[in-house]
Amino acid sequence: MTRISNMLIPALIFYIVAMGLSQKKDIYASFTRGAQDGMRTVINIVPTLIGLMIAVGVLRASGFLEFAGNMIGRVIGLFADDFPNELVSLFVVKLFSASAATGLALDIFKEYGTDSFAGIATSLALASTETVFYTMSVYFMAAKITKTRWTLVGALLSTAAGLVASVVLARMLMG
Repeated sequence: MTRISNMLIPALIFYIVAMGLSQKKDIYASFTRGAQDGMRTVINIVPTLIGLMIAVGVLRASGFLEFAGNMIGRVIGLFADDFPNELVSLFVVKLFSASAATGLALDIFKEYGTDSFAGIATSLALASTETVFYTMSVYFMAAKITKTRWTLVGALLSTAAGLVASVVLARMLMG
């Protein structure tokens, strides 16, 4: 399986080049046009990325994310008394920043261990959820979409489903 995955990207590149050559397309010009479009997109979204990074940094440094995590954790604690508050903080942070969530995940791994309920739930949650606000701001900014309609609601519902599934699966794995 590893050999197949290592060969997949080069095979795809060779296939695209072969198709371009067989259709007598200027492959290099198409590549450079695509690269220019990509650079324009990066330049357009940099202000949004900087704003998001600053906002997450301020929220983390101010202790707001920890406070919100503890408040939500108390509510969850009414239903599951052994649920670590750190997981709630992780879930909140993950909505905004994957790198900040990874930092919190490392803290959870150090405190509880990777094979604990918290460690397994953390791993599953990071793998099965998306950075909703980051993704929406970047892609909507790039596409110049101003009305999100039901996108935010759908994204938050799917993230909630991923988080619940992560916790349920971690409980099942812990026996």
